[in-house]
Amino acid sequence: MNLPTRTIPFVKACAFGNDFLLIDAALAPEDMSGFSRRICDRHQGVGADGVEWLSPHFSADAEIRLINADGSAAEISGNGTRCVAAYLSATRGKDRISILTGAGTRLCSLTGRKDSEYEFEVEMGAPVVEPEFAIKISSGEVRGLSVSMGNPHYVMLVAEFPADWQARSLEIQRSGIYAEGVNVVWVRPGSRHEVQARFFERGAGETQSSGTGSCSAAVAAITAGRADSPVKVHTPGGIQIVRREGNNILLRGTARLVCRGEFFLT
Repeated sequence: MNLPTRTIPFVKACAFGNDFLLIDAALAPEDMSGFSRRICDRHQGVGADGVEWLSPHFSADAEIRLINADGSAAEISGNGTRCVAAYLSATRGKDRISILTGAGTRLCSLTGRKDSEYEFEVEMGAPVVEPEFAIKISSGEVRGLSVSMGNPHYVMLVAEFPADWQARSLEIQRSGIYAEGVNVVWVRPGSRHEVQARFFERGAGETQSSGTGSCSAAVAAITAGRADSPVKVHTPGGIQIVRREGNNILLRGTARLVCRGEFFLT
């Protein structure tokens, strides 16, 4: 059997069920968006929530460009950044890694490692929080806060997650309130240091976890007086810890290197 000779190598990494493909940007086809959509397809591609395209940079250990599973661009993914940090730690043996994202430089500090799983605390920067406002959808009115972690989130604090929260999230995204799209976050406060969260992200839909989403969930709960730092954010994919240090938000969690391979170009 003769295999295709034109291939693009990749590494797959995962952070609490939020999965990414890490690829050298120098190898990107001309249509980076279309290729990202193709390789992220879970039936006819490798499958992932997005591609982190890596490039060298003079002021950081790497520069990354995130393309979502639907081919749209995003400023940053907290989990994707941590996946890149795990890869750079594994390949370069570094404990402190600076990564230039579309939302600025993020410093990742290694706090633990077991086999192919790496734990980091990432300096996520200062959040931008806007007052609560309402959005009308078919089921009625929802109220939430805008929280930016370098990318936009609409965060709602609720007593229970609605059974149709995914459909409601899609309506919020399609409301036109956010011209560049928005990540929708549902937060169920618990104790003073714990919340539960669900995420419906731009370009990917429902995700098992979200790094910037977890930060926005904690920030919204703290802002509303429903939680205190540090906050454990429980998601379907696992628990991330968010703490506030002055104006800076720090995110702690793991990333696992899953596999590497080659994608055939046809």
